[in-house]
Amino acid sequence: MDVRRLRHFVAVAETLHFGRAAELLHMTQPPLSQSIRALERELGTALFVRTKRSVALTPFAAQWLDPVRAALAAIDALPDTAERIRRGETGRLNLAFVSTADYSLLPDLVQRFRMLYPKVDLALTEATSDIQIAALLRCEVQAGIMIPPANAALPEELVYRRLMSEPLIAAVPEQWLDSGRLELTDGRLSPEAVVASPLVVFPRHVAPSFHDLVTTYYLDSGGPADIAQQAIQMQTIISLVSAGLGIALVPESLRHLARTGTCYVPLQRRPPYLDTGIVWRRDDTSPLLANLLEILPGDDAAR
Repeated sequence: MDVRRLRHFVAVAETLHFGRAAELLHMTQPPLSQSIRALERELGTALFVRTKRSVALTPFAAQWLDPVRAALAAIDALPDTAERIRRGETGRLNLAFVSTADYSLLPDLVQRFRMLYPKVDLALTEATSDIQIAALLRCEVQAGIMIPPANAALPEELVYRRLMSEPLIAAVPEQWLDSGRLELTDGRLSPEAVVASPLVVFPRHVAPSFHDLVTTYYLDSGGPADIAQQAIQMQTIISLVSAGLGIALVPESLRHLARTGTCYVPLQRRPPYLDTGIVWRRDDTSPLLANLLEILPGDDAAR
């Protein structure tokens, strides 16, 4: 449908005078009348009741006027909408994240992004690193905050940038400390106490780099890990610790996850560090993604 004819219709409908409407449209009256008649033929119904002294809307035109106004307003807004899309100020950004990020950089990131880009729909999905990589390759998410693979390189289609590195600490059952089953040395958990304690940890197939970081620390501390229980959610791991099933080595930021029955203590032996970074598709040139990457912290170049 010719947008010019729709504008002509609205002008006449609002003035109820072909002459004044023509002046507002900067045209003469005959072409305006021809345009209205053409629109009426296209619609198959009359829009105006004309007499020598007056012009009135038909019942059809009275009902059609508001939808036409709304359509024209949407058309007039298209250039601004296009500019906001070009600048990444509107649209939908799908971001996945590992559960550990929920207690470190994710809350601040979400708050800053939504403050800077309130019209963007930031869709968050919690997922383990392996699931994130598969989702990125299928273009189901645009970026993922994850723990990078330790030994296996990421697919060449993806780019990784480290965002933070933090030491592991021990989450221990409070009842073990109260009963004397677990003793601290200068407020820290000794290597001997670590090795002697059953471990609650992520399954290796879900988080291989994190799993290996923890079990290697056990080996370097004097013995293999006695894995008592495995869980795929950090909240579940901490709940199992509070129930007395074992200890867990977790990122220091997990101190923010307060749970009755669980205490967080530093490790006496030099702790391992866990990297967390962001991964995205190399060919993704979306301004939405560019805006996200711009506000992210980072201590490592993209690779």
